[in-house]
Amino acid sequence: MKTFEKNDNEFICRVCGKLVPELKYTSRDHCNKCLCSIHIDINPGDRANTCLGTLIPIEVSTSNKKGYIIKYRCDKCGMLHNNKSAEDDSFNTILKVMNQTYSVNNYKK
Repeated sequence: MKTFEKNDNEFICRVCGKLVPELKYTSRDHCNKCLCSIHIDINPGDRANTCLGTLIPIEVSTSNKKGYIIKYRCDKCGMLHNNKSAEDDSFNTILKVMNQTYSVNNYKK
């Protein structure tokens, strides 16, 4: 059974170096500039995964109820993971993922 632990701390993105602020309404788990994340959770917010690879956005779909859904692939273990976008995510970056012009290399610090 999946459980949810609220874990909404600011962090510095390991990919682009941006200081990512707290989200304030749920757990922050990806950068709002480059959309990358760390493969750190087993269940949302638990920070219990030992993989620690970088989750790179590979696809964005839309949902009438949830808005934009970002699909990630871990660069270390290959796991696929879906996550809802945040209100302050870069719309330009979302569009780049959607039209397949996104490259994580363009965001590296």
